[in-house]
Amino acid sequence: MTRSTNLLTVVAAIGTWTVAVSSSVAQELTGEIRIDGSSTVYLISEAMATRFKQLHPKVNITVGISGTGGGFKKFANGETDIQDASRPIRPPEIEACKKNGIRYLELQVAFDGLAVVIHPENTWARKMTVEQLRKIWHPETAAKKWSDVDPTWPNQPIVLFGAGPDSGTFDYFTEVICGKEKVSRSDYQASEDDNNTVRGVAGNKYALGYFGVAYYEENRDKLQVVAIAPRAGEEYVLPTPENVLSGKYRPLGRPLFIYVRLDSLRRPEVREFVRFYLRRGDIVDSSKYIRLPARLQNQQQQKLEKTLASLD
Repeated sequence: MTRSTNLLTVVAAIGTWTVAVSSSVAQELTGEIRIDGSSTVYLISEAMATRFKQLHPKVNITVGISGTGGGFKKFANGETDIQDASRPIRPPEIEACKKNGIRYLELQVAFDGLAVVIHPENTWARKMTVEQLRKIWHPETAAKKWSDVDPTWPNQPIVLFGAGPDSGTFDYFTEVICGKEKVSRSDYQASEDDNNTVRGVAGNKYALGYFGVAYYEENRDKLQVVAIAPRAGEEYVLPTPENVLSGKYRPLGRPLFIYVRLDSLRRPEVREFVRFYLRRGDIVDSSKYIRLPARLQNQQQQKLEKTLASLD
């Protein structure tokens, strides 16, 4: 046998051993990971879970949609390992975690733009200012008809759909549009499931709704997205990745997070899943959200590894 043949044999053996080791690692990871929270971040976490389970089929991952607020209640009670959040954790939620001994790590995983959507046959409201949205959504103005917002618009009732009060999307939208978290008119069809808003707006020419831009991207054949200007006279901007990252899509661009319990991070399946989550910007892209820039992605990965080292 020649030296080159020996070398090929060794390389082949190493390759076979590598495959065997990878397969062994995949088989070794077992257990359960419980995720709940934001319906916006759900799309990312569900896609991450699907791809991770292809590599580690013995890990069972469940992803719920209780809304950011509803999810934090479960998280603070120790019912979940990972909390999806479309806004940062709030002081009462921090206190609830402290009370129950829940220590956690906050990680940013993506950026998002909130999309305001209308029916495709709506030709009059394809551009709107924040002030016009406030006229519709603030309880003190609560425009009933489109003509209440602009007298040149139809004298027809506005049919509204949007996020429920347990949703981080609701918190964020009401803060930047109405001026204070949770300040909103109540006579609209609220849901923690954004698919209900898709169906509602797609089914009524005079409807308007809002949710994370990924739901618009998934249903752009049924809906029309609205270009937003911070105030009259300023540029109307669409929620594209470039506009969100540059800060041009004001004020409806936002960061997205996951919160991970530190005691859960001690479990191999959770640790490896979170590492996987932070590496896979391509899955964020395919979920129709905006991946973190490389510098910020590296910061989040370093933050995770530093926390893991402190747990050893």
